[in-house]
Amino acid sequence: MSYRYLGRSGLKVSRLSLGTMMFGGPADEATSHEIIARAKAQGINFLDTADVYQKGHTEEVVGRAIGQDRDDWVLASKFANPLGAGANNGGTSRKWIVQAVEGSLKRLNTDYLDILYFHRADFNAPLGEAVRAIGDLVRAGKIRYFGVSNFRGWRIAEVAHLADAEGIDRPVASQPLYNLVNRTAEAEQLPAAAAYGVGVVSYSPLARGVLTAKYLPGQEPEAGSRAARQDKRLLETEWRPESVVIAQKIRDYVAQRGIDPVAFALGWVLNNRLITSAIAGPRTLEQWEGYVKALDYVFTAEDEDFVNRLVAAGHASTPGFTDPGHPVEGRVPVVSAPATAVEG
Repeated sequence: MSYRYLGRSGLKVSRLSLGTMMFGGPADEATSHEIIARAKAQGINFLDTADVYQKGHTEEVVGRAIGQDRDDWVLASKFANPLGAGANNGGTSRKWIVQAVEGSLKRLNTDYLDILYFHRADFNAPLGEAVRAIGDLVRAGKIRYFGVSNFRGWRIAEVAHLADAEGIDRPVASQPLYNLVNRTAEAEQLPAAAAYGVGVVSYSPLARGVLTAKYLPGQEPEAGSRAARQDKRLLETEWRPESVVIAQKIRDYVAQRGIDPVAFALGWVLNNRLITSAIAGPRTLEQWEGYVKALDYVFTAEDEDFVNRLVAAGHASTPGFTDPGHPVEGRVPVVSAPATAVEG
């Protein structure tokens, strides 16, 4: 297993990060523990979770799995998404950040997080308050580092400047969605992270399963798959006809080279020098073993050209695609009042 420094920090993380979103849900606790143990045996030291995964149950499952060797892991969790009813049970206020971290620590049965991520941007909330609260948590020893997820390039820059002003280290990681059918992070998120010394830990390298090539154009998805379960985020982001067709083209291409589409798609993400680590989130041990094979595949110039012909750099497979969970902010219409009729 190879390791890289995360951003400008002295923290070393494995090239693959074990994503736990399925743990305690589609992956039961016994399977989840088996995958975590296998990953550790393979040299994986980076574990990614979040307070909202399976409504907090994922963190509980993870905490029980790593309890005996917690310090061997670089453990990351997230805050900001709503967790329960109430106007302040989510977001990026000082109130919620402190409450969210205390909740994660309790569920994970640990006294510190290695990395705390903003899970998403809160468009209207002040970033300064959140960074100051994180600074206090760093000084209190409850978190070691922090990062951002789903942040545009300008927000990455702003958080870096706010951290400088607060007298704490800049974020060590940015977590964008990035795969070969959604390359939009290349336009500004990845260059911004590099410019500000922020490592990149990308997620959804397989486009939530689309790039496994298990889905066939125009056909019903197989039972048990995310698409068959009507997974909300899959349907919002990656379930696009163009991507399903591209996945089949990749399957045909790699068949001539004796490798699996999973290893190719994940290997493509890791072949970018701007990517520190990629999050792979398995539901089964078999899936995890398939992900690890990507570490052995050596990309060629021909492979890069092939992908570039499928999807242009900085673009998604579908023209005009925008993730509704993280909408574009630059259009704020000024709606005029309707004209008043004039009598006479």
